[in-house]
Amino acid sequence: MPVATKYKNPHNLKCGKFSLNLGQRTHVMGVLNRTPDSFSDGGQFLKDALALRRIQDMVREGADIIDIGGESTRPGSNGVSLSEELARTIPIIREAVKEIDIPISIDTSKHEVALRAIQAGASLVNDITGLKSDPKMAEVIAFSGAAVCVMHMKGAPRDMQDNPVYEDLMEEIVDGLRESVEIARAAGISPDKIIVDPGIGFGKTVEHNLEIINRLESLTVLQKPVLIGTSRKSFIGNILNKGTEERIFGTAVTCAFAISNGASIIRVHDVGEMVDVARMTDGIKKVGCCGNGF
Repeated sequence: MPVATKYKNPHNLKCGKFSLNLGQRTHVMGVLNRTPDSFSDGGQFLKDALALRRIQDMVREGADIIDIGGESTRPGSNGVSLSEELARTIPIIREAVKEIDIPISIDTSKHEVALRAIQAGASLVNDITGLKSDPKMAEVIAFSGAAVCVMHMKGAPRDMQDNPVYEDLMEEIVDGLRESVEIARAAGISPDKIIVDPGIGFGKTVEHNLEIINRLESLTVLQKPVLIGTSRKSFIGNILNKGTEERIFGTAVTCAFAISNGASIIRVHDVGEMVDVARMTDGIKKVGCCGNGF
């Protein structure tokens, strides 16, 4: 059963000076997009004061990790220059580490951004390309001692939703993530610093996304903690026929199912609400696995 796997074999994730016991409970990663064009909250947190206030709010709401990104990866996006991405992310990371005492993640696929972010105080790199687009990325992470989240993506953001096709969805995702884990290992990244992410919405159809959530246990063969990001995504909107800001209940259901099927970290915009979802789902799972855990 997935519950037994999670609680009998907890993952301790090392992020710089932080150690997260992912087997104890589901951890929540709060999203901060410093972009004008992200699909959900683009443009809301470009001002430093608003961004810092949002980070503090997410911590108060129960976030365990804050993920900061300066380049939109929504379908059809073309990316931004190195200088622009640095300007959007590094100053706020410097300010955030003075105010909060949880890991900060940098959402980037550029090694220069990762390096500067780590120097500014980040302790996790969230690379949507799974260390496959920038040959220097894995080396930078290994040298710094930061953790890494490697994601599966078919194609690139600009074209990933152009009719993605798989012969065996989960087998191909597992194989792709295994390649990323091997890149990390070969560069010298410690096994207890690696997270895997199946890449909901990154080169997947609505049906693919639903299948991933249903078959998430397939990723346990990688023996790594699993992060999943379903928050407010278009497949929820397609099913419910609701806009981005109206997808909180749909997101909650996907998070609960993902946690039930083995996710250790959920990446979300609505932190307080999804903390409640995670705690409730954990409680049900723990009782089911170990008897009355309260």
